[in-house]
Amino acid sequence: MSFGQGGPSSQWDPWKPHSQQPGNSDDSQSPDWAALAEASEARTKRRRLLFIGGGALATVAVGAAVAVAVVSANGSGGASDAASRLPSAADLPSATDEAPSFAPTSAPPPLDPKDFVASAKKDTAPLAPDVLFPGTQLTMGETVYKKGPTADTENCASAARNTLPKVLADNGCTRLMRVTYTRDGVAVTVGVAVFDTEARAARAKSQADAKSIVEALSGDGVRDFCNGAVCRSTTNSYGRYAYFTLAGFTSGKDVTTKDTAVFATGDDLAEFTFRQIRRRGEAQASAAAHG
Repeated sequence: MSFGQGGPSSQWDPWKPHSQQPGNSDDSQSPDWAALAEASEARTKRRRLLFIGGGALATVAVGAAVAVAVVSANGSGGASDAASRLPSAADLPSATDEAPSFAPTSAPPPLDPKDFVASAKKDTAPLAPDVLFPGTQLTMGETVYKKGPTADTENCASAARNTLPKVLADNGCTRLMRVTYTRDGVAVTVGVAVFDTEARAARAKSQADAKSIVEALSGDGVRDFCNGAVCRSTTNSYGRYAYFTLAGFTSGKDVTTKDTAVFATGDDLAEFTFRQIRRRGEAQASAAAHG
């Protein structure tokens, strides 16, 4: 049994022309408005869903575009530019490149102060008792010594006693300077013998014995001392200078090994004499280096 055109298998489509609604007779042509409204509402909902989904996809796409733009902007002023400024592999030095070389310095070696007091040729600075022993006193540690008379002679033997005159003459002594210092009843005379070379001064030192002494220098308020009394003497040399000390009591008393003040006085003046001769060499070396 058939119902209208198309039989029972035909479907009604409200949007298809000439289609018929099921259950209606061929002569009924009025549309089912309720069904049309329902279908329209369904289609509207589907469109809204599509718009919503499309909007979400558009948002994601915009976000991706912004992210790419941010990365690209950062890259243009950062890592990409830094990388472009790095030297290429060809510009980098290879392991086989030679190390830089430097010309040797031409600075002369430091001058030895002793060289300037080792011979008369270099030791040309002014020389006198008051040059080696300036002022009116000297201080060694906490001990102060008062300066007394000075003397200077080219006749070295005339200012020496016992075996020292021959030692000085044999080695060509050219000058003998003396100075006396006092403290608390103890007096000491320092004698500085000058030679042309260091070798002669060293030989004079080695030839001197316990009897090789300078003559004690008195005067200017210093009483005679070591004139017949036992005194303590020392001998040493530095450069072209040999220097001697003779220390004793101004009272004329003999010096014994227990008289430590006398020994200390002689040692202090021997040390001071050595320092003064060395300073003489240092001053001349400095002047030559800066001249």
